[in-house]
Parts: sequence; structure tokens; C-alpha cells
Amino acid sequence: MNARRLAYLLPVLSATLALAQTPTVFGYANFSQQAKWDADFMAIPSAKLAGEHLKTLTAEPHWASSPEDYKTAQYVAEKFKAAGLQTEIVPFRVWLNKPVKIEITASDAAGHQLMSGPTPEHVDPTAYGGDPYQDDKRILPAFNGSSASGDITAQVVYANYGTLADFDQLDKLGISVKDKIVIVRYGGNFRGVKVYIAQQRGAKGVLIYSDPADDGYAKGDMYPRGPYRPASGVQRGSVQFLPIHSGDATTPGFASTVDLPDSKRITDRALLNQPSIPSNPLSYLDASPILEHLDGAPVPHGWQGALPFTYHLGGTAAVTVHMNLVQDYQYRTIWDVIGKIPGDDDTSWVVAGNHRDAWVYGAVDPNSGTAAMLETVHGIGDLLKKGWKPKRTILFASWDAEEEGLIGSTEWVELHAPELAHAVAYFNTDVGVGGPNFSASAVPSLKQFIREVTTEVPSPKGGTVYDQWLNDQQADRAAAHGDNPLFGHDPSASNAEVHIGTLGSGSDFTPFIQHLGVPSTDIGSDGPYGVYHSVFDNYNWFIKFADPTFVYEQQQARVFGLEVLHMADTDVLPYDYRLYGTEVVHYIDAAQKRAASEKVSLDFTAANAAAKRFAAAGEAIHKLQTNLTSQTAYTTLNTALRNAETALLSDAGLPHRPWYRHLIYAPGEYTGYAAVVIPGVNEGIDAHDAPRTQLQLTALTTALNNASTILETATH
Repeated sequence: MNARRLAYLLPVLSATLALAQTPTVFGYANFSQQAKWDADFMAIPSAKLAGEHLKTLTAEPHWASSPEDYKTAQYVAEKFKAAGLQTEIVPFRVWLNKPVKIEITASDAAGHQLMSGPTPEHVDPTAYGGDPYQDDKRILPAFNGSSASGDITAQVVYANYGTLADFDQLDKLGISVKDKIVIVRYGGNFRGVKVYIAQQRGAKGVLIYSDPADDGYAKGDMYPRGPYRPASGVQRGSVQFLPIHSGDATTPGFASTVDLPDSKRITDRALLNQPSIPSNPLSYLDASPILEHLDGAPVPHGWQGALPFTYHLGGTAAVTVHMNLVQDYQYRTIWDVIGKIPGDDDTSWVVAGNHRDAWVYGAVDPNSGTAAMLETVHGIGDLLKKGWKPKRTILFASWDAEEEGLIGSTEWVELHAPELAHAVAYFNTDVGVGGPNFSASAVPSLKQFIREVTTEVPSPKGGTVYDQWLNDQQADRAAAHGDNPLFGHDPSASNAEVHIGTLGSGSDFTPFIQHLGVPSTDIGSDGPYGVYHSVFDNYNWFIKFADPTFVYEQQQARVFGLEVLHMADTDVLPYDYRLYGTEVVHYIDAAQKRAASEKVSLDFTAANAAAKRFAAAGEAIHKLQTNLTSQTAYTTLNTALRNAETALLSDAGLPHRPWYRHLIYAPGEYTGYAAVVIPGVNEGIDAHDAPRTQLQLTALTTALNNASTILETATH
């Protein structure tokens, strides 16, 4: 063994030695053999190869359904096959828009032009190294996926972040957005929700811009000098009504296979989960002249951004905007790549995935995750060559058209719903590496699972990933976790351990957990990522500001791989229902307090009892999981553990959006990305609709009692 090889393996060996001192790992009767496989695996993922994957995947713009997108599918399939996976490229035929014409102009009251755009994204090629990728002719104009076409002219109202509270504040101030073009800044909620609310309030169109307060010069140096958004940088993105359902707008609940007849699809645009009004993103270079010339009242406290003038609400003839958007909507082909490793049990699938498509180059979002996943596959392929075989079948997935509305993953999930009823986990990564700070979200039963996995992986900063993750959180605990009772903030965690986020939406775990109830996690590594969904999210930005030596790519490949290996090989599924019970009790208690403060009269007696029963059942089954013997009926126990999650689904789904079936977690109707916990109850309280909320409490009570019965039966 040469010195370089020894130096490379030392962090892995030290982590393995630390593990050797651990008598048990949750879910294993004996962890000693798994520890050896883990060490063999962690020696393989290569920082150098991850960098090569990333450079290849981001060499060209690869918007979903483009020829360049198909080339990335072929590349991923080639790497899956090389590792020994049974690999197929799975096409779907889905409804996508592509911009034909994007013209936006603004004029003052005298008719003088204030701006004409959108201005192409560009930085000075002579300053700080410039950007070698910005002038590629294949770059599409900045646009919103799912936007309607439209040729409209209207006065402009500024609505801050475009949250429900912001629109309500405009109402209180007597500012109507009806028949106006609303300009909002990114942040606060999902962009599609901004358009959803604006449309409900009668707006004619929406412009969404990036304020420098949020990811531009107010945060730090702009690209290419620093990592933050330059003046011409634009955040593209979908404005699909994601809180209604994800996936192809024309096939909610069933798959958009290539042979599905058009007669089976929804063709009435009024019935699609897409806006009927046009919307488009803008840079702050283009938004600034519009905002600067608005008159009317100055904005409320907290609405002022970082542009160098006082913001006003508008709504007068001082500024008029003309939007002429022509979108080419067609059924277009996209390509998922699926790689399979058959296990002894071919029904209990472990699925791990990352999307591959990008608005432009997508170095951070998503191909840093793809590069890490390919090195995970590389490592697991090495184990296969050494004779390892998983107990449970493993599927690796490279999803397409995630950016347009989680389409590739959702269509595949809907196609395989019967098989996924038995899947034991879905592991997601998306923005794999945007910087050095590890982060994770999970269903509560898998939070401790992630903590254990990260204690095994060495961090480039020293110690383990878990050590550095905890250090980061403890350095700024107050900033990392708010007190809003609507949002899960890991009440089961103490200040002595990492807090793990709650799954909302915005990435490919959504159809798995919130439509089918497959326990899920999502991991990433964050940093000062100021070029999200822009031309500048490219290989040049990545090697300057994210991970120049690709060591965090290697770290993420190891964490992702250990998630897969452990879930595939545990004797008993490592779900911790104690933590789940603790969180549910907390959520119901918080909702009861909110209902009282909002003066919504509800009876929580049965729900409280059901939550406490669920928590007690979780405690009892956890004792059984941690005292495994040769007489333990693993199959019976595992079936109960898995079915308890499914019991938390509702066949009827949530009010107004039946595709979302999970009664504990869903993206908020008016947040989109952020999770709302016990959503039927909390959103009913928000609406001050006591009858609806009481029905949701009844549904929640039934689900918790059903889950408890399943767990209790396994312990008797």
C-alpha cells in the first residue's frame, strides 16, 4: 500500500475503528459484517471522478426533453451499467412549454420607455475571470415553466414576496391587484404559489424578480468576484401549482406513458394545475427601473429590498408594463434512468434518486447530486464485484423534468404505485453540494437513521459529518429554527443533537412520501449559493465557490451510499416510531393552542388520545427492535413497521388537493416548498372553518389509531 493510498484511507479506517467500538447499530442483530462492507464501500467513491462526472454533465445546457438532456441520460445509463446495475432508460410523454417569445417593456406615465427586456444574463468577461459558459446559443430565454402565453398591458403593484400575508396586507391598505401586473420578489414561498394567489386575486400577470437583499450584493460579492447573483442573473423556475399535485399537468394520479392516448389526458387548461395568466422571471437589473418609478404609498415595514431607492406600492399610471409571452406547449419526451440491483427480497425496494435536468447547466442544482450519486453507484458496484448482495432490492433513479414540476419522478411513481406500496425507503438528493454545510430532512422515523449514518462518514473539515453538522447548528441554533407551530422543527431533538428538517416539497421525494407514504429522506450540503436557476450555476462557479477539490462530492456519495446499504441490509427496518410519536403529540398540542388563539372551536379529545396511543405504540415496538433475538419474527415485524406509515395516508386526500394523501406532512397550499404539519387540521384553522377542521381531526384520529393498531399487533 503506497503512502498516497494510505492517506486516502485513513479517514475511512478511523471511522471504521470508531464504529467497531459501537456494540449495536439500530436495526442490526449484529453489525460487524456490515461495518466491513461499509469500510470497503467508503474507500471507493472518488473526489476526482465526481469532478469528471460533473464537468461532463454540465458541459451543455440540458433543459428537459432537449437532445442535450438525452445525452446526459445516456451518460448516466453507461455508468450504471458499468457498475453492474440492470439499467433501462424509461421515457414518458409529458406536457411542457418552451419559450418562443419573451418580451417585457415598461413605460412611465408620459409613455417614455423605462426598460425593455429581459436583458441576457452576462458578466464582464474581463473581470475576475469572467464566465466561459454565458454565451452559449442553446441557452433558452429566462422563462417560467407552466406559464400561460399572454399579450397584456397593465399598471403595476408591488406585493413584496407574494405570500398570502402580503396580499392580505395589500387588501388592508386598499390596494387592489385586480387587472394589474403584480411584481414580487423571490423568497418566502414557492414561486408557483405567488402566481396562484395573484390569479385568485384577479391579477393579469406576474413578474418575479431576484432582489439583491436576498441573493445579490447585499449578501456579498457578486459573481464572478464572489458567489452571489450578479445584476443580470435570473432565477428561472416552474410556476406549476405544485401544492395541488406534482407531475404532468395532464395526468394527475396516473402515468404519462409514451403510448397513453391523448383522449385519456386532461386538455382543458382551466382544469390543469397551471396558471391561466402569464408570468416571467426578471433580474434585478431589469426590475429596478420598474420599482424605482412606482409611486403611491411607501411600502410597509419589512417590504423594502436592497435596491438603492425607497420602494412604493404602485397601482397607478406612473408605471405600465407590457408582457408579450408566447409559449410553445407540446407533448415532449423525457427520460428517467433506472438501475436495479436485485436483492433476496425483490418486493421491499430501496429507491435512491436525484434529478438530472437543469434550467441551463445546473452544476449545483442538480448535477452536483448526480455526480455524487454516480460515485455512490461506483462504490456499490465494487461491492457487487466482491460478492456482496443486498437483502432488499435497490433501485437507483436519475429523474428527468424535475424542474418543470417533479415530473419524471411523479410519473414513474404513479406507474409503479403497486410495487411501491411495499418499498421501504426513498432517499433523495438534489442540490448535492452548494457548499460545505451538510443538511438533511426526513420523515421522523428516519431522523435517527440519518444521525447514525453521518457519524460513520469522515468530514473534510475533520471529525465526522455528524460532528461538523452539529457544530454548524449549535453555532447558530436560533437562526436555523423558527417558532412557527405550523412548520415541523424537529421537537424530538435535543440541543445536544442535530435537528433534522421536515419534508415539504420542491424535490423528488414528494410523490414517494406524500402521495404513496414511502418513508423518505433528503440530503444536501449547502453554502453561499447565489446563482440558483441561472446561467451562472455552471462548472466555473462550482469550482470557484462550492467545492474546488470535490471532497464534499465524495462526502455526499458516502453518506448517500450508506443510507442505501444500511436500509437494504438491516435485519429489522430502522424506523424509530418513538420520535414519530413525540412529533405528532407536539403537532396536535400546538394546533390545539392555535385553534384557541384563533377562536376556532374544536374538540381535540380523540386526536390527543390517538396521538398518545401512537407514541406509546412507538415506544413498545422500539424496545422490540433494540432487543433482537434469533426468535424475532423479522418479516412480521418489518411488515408492521412499513404498514404503519401507509396507515397515515387518507384515501380521500387533503381538502382541495386529494393527490396529497399524507395526513401528517404536506407542502402548504400557500407555501409550496415548506411543510405544513397535520395539514388538514392546520389549514382548516387558518381558514377559520371549524366544520372542515373537525372532519380533518377525525380523519387524523382514525389514521393514528390504525397505525397504532398495526404497531401494537406486532408487539403482542
